[in-house]
Amino acid sequence: MKAVEFRELTLEELKVRETELAEELARMRIQLAIKRLDNPLLIRFKKRELARIKTIINEKIREEGSSSREEDSSSREQAGESQGT
Repeated sequence: MKAVEFRELTLEELKVRETELAEELARMRIQLAIKRLDNPLLIRFKKRELARIKTIINEKIREEGSSSREEDSSSREQAGESQGT
């Protein structure tokens, strides 16, 4: 999947996908260690995909945090205006 496709998913879906990828990557590393992995380059792709997901999760969390801060500051400004009048 590409980053654009990941951005369309919800935060919960991303966290589920992150867990699945981490487990899959662990299995692949074990298979690599016992020489049963057919294509070792798949590990690189899975690591990059996991990094993309983690990045997007952090972006979404930051967006939620910044939007809640903006709401807090706007409510404080409105409270200040009503007290000053």
